[in-house]
Amino acid sequence: MKITISGIVGSGKSTIAHRVADELGLEYLSIGAIQRKMAEEKGVSFDEFSNYAKIDKSIDLELDRRQREMNGRDSDFVMDSRLGFYFIPDSYKIYLKVDFDEAARRILGANRKDQKYDTFGEALRGSLERVDSENVRYKNAYNIDMTDESQFDKVIDTTHKTIKEVVEEVLESIPDKSC
Repeated sequence: MKITISGIVGSGKSTIAHRVADELGLEYLSIGAIQRKMAEEKGVSFDEFSNYAKIDKSIDLELDRRQREMNGRDSDFVMDSRLGFYFIPDSYKIYLKVDFDEAARRILGANRKDQKYDTFGEALRGSLERVDSENVRYKNAYNIDMTDESQFDKVIDTTHKTIKEVVEEVLESIPDKSC
């Protein structure tokens, strides 16, 4: 079974995907980790890299190529990726949604080394800009809106839920747990 978990920054997609993979004994794949590594290789912050991707189409093309390769795998996995639902069409597709204020609080509290914000306002602006940037890129490249919930098998609002509650809801929703 291939499971893709999507959502905006701060929705919990990486944390949830990692925990679900552990629970099911599946490989965990992260497009965000690949992006962070690419940013590090270029010697820029993740936010700078994300902004750079707006003008350098080769970045998205490389990420997309890697996701297509993952789709060709015979092995089962859980992937956190905004566009996993698109590039892994036969996956069980989950979308995690979250209120922007809560997303900003999570980002501010996450203490990510590549995304430093000093205030809630900076975190909120940064996350809104990132979602905007990604939606423009995905619309231009594939004519898709990654926040369109109709593209997913399961939608979960994580705003007022614990990690444990979301993981349980994901696990309960999976139609075939025989991986």
